[in-house]
Amino acid sequence: MAFNPPVTDADAIAACKAMIQHGSQVRAAKALGISRGGLEGRLRMAEARGLNAHSNVVAEDNPQERIRILEAELKVHRNAVFDADFIKSQIIKLDRQLVTPPNWLLRPKRAFKGAGVPTLFMSDFHWGEVVDPNQIGGVNTYDMTIARERLRTMVEVSIDLLDNHIVSEGGYPGVVVALGGDMVSGDIHEELSATNEQEMMPVVVDLWGNLAWALETLAAKYGRVFAVCVTGNHGRNTKKMRAKGRVFTSFDWLLYQFLAKRFENDPRIKFLIPDGPDAYYSVMGHRYLLTHGDQFRGGDGMIGALGPIIRGDHRKRSRNAQIGMEYDTMLMGHWHQLIQLQRLIVNGSLKGYDEYANDSNFPYERPRQALWLTHPEQGITFSAPVNVDRTLDSKGPAPSWVAWTDTKA
Repeated sequence: MAFNPPVTDADAIAACKAMIQHGSQVRAAKALGISRGGLEGRLRMAEARGLNAHSNVVAEDNPQERIRILEAELKVHRNAVFDADFIKSQIIKLDRQLVTPPNWLLRPKRAFKGAGVPTLFMSDFHWGEVVDPNQIGGVNTYDMTIARERLRTMVEVSIDLLDNHIVSEGGYPGVVVALGGDMVSGDIHEELSATNEQEMMPVVVDLWGNLAWALETLAAKYGRVFAVCVTGNHGRNTKKMRAKGRVFTSFDWLLYQFLAKRFENDPRIKFLIPDGPDAYYSVMGHRYLLTHGDQFRGGDGMIGALGPIIRGDHRKRSRNAQIGMEYDTMLMGHWHQLIQLQRLIVNGSLKGYDEYANDSNFPYERPRQALWLTHPEQGITFSAPVNVDRTLDSKGPAPSWVAWTDTKA
């Protein structure tokens, strides 16, 4: 760990002078040969010590002056502890025990009679976005009313598949819900800001209520729910994606925290909300890595998204093998294409086909989500798409063709 020397009065005064001379933190930091964060720290120290660009340096061999400086620094550091842990524990009053994986997910010591543990993958809702059917040949339409209907359909179809189309003598010990990000549309593009149905705050509140209903319904049906949550790229409130503090600038993360708060006293529903982009958890001994998928870029007209997805999976497996965090299956959303394999599962979307996909000439993909079972001995044994729009067939609705008739003939 690198050692950062204490900020002296001379450092703090120099930072103030550099700001006056150069007019911006970026130029001032460059002139001083320090990072922008380092400059901000020196400016905070200057304010705490009552210093400015016109102050004189006080000899720091004076014990009383040194005590005053240390007390000022301690005050600054205490004020800076307004971080994610403080928000979760003090403001939201969230019990940190909620992130502990429940025991029913462990590999059973006795013979397992059931079909496995179901996982319902929920991602890429883009709640609040509007898809205009007139701009994409009528193959899809989407708004918040339709989003609510599709979420309800997703839960109902999942329950029907699990109860009526899979033979499970021992029932299910619970359900894993993977929340894979891009839950809201966000304002990351000018066109989204102009066309979203509502501002993001009301959108988050509306989605919170609907997701709470979904989790309660699954818990009432199957007894227990373990929700694993990662953030996407659409829910951010910054212009560009950040590597540092990524999750703390996302409406997805805020949504998950308030869901966890909603169910903190409900023993049936537990949450795993990591502070990074990836979530690691095990179901019946099968190791999963959940990520959103926006880290992987590229693709071409022949293999589409498979190229960057498989390359990204290979990189993550290589990296994780070096740190002893190997996994069996990677889960991701982002690509809006349902791909269900043993080594990786890519989710579809609740939104479905949109103007961006149409303009990019991407293949038609109906709105759907992934569902599968994990068995303690056989791993992933059952995979099924959960089609969330009852009005669409597998090929999509036929567009209306404009016909011209020669009336003079």
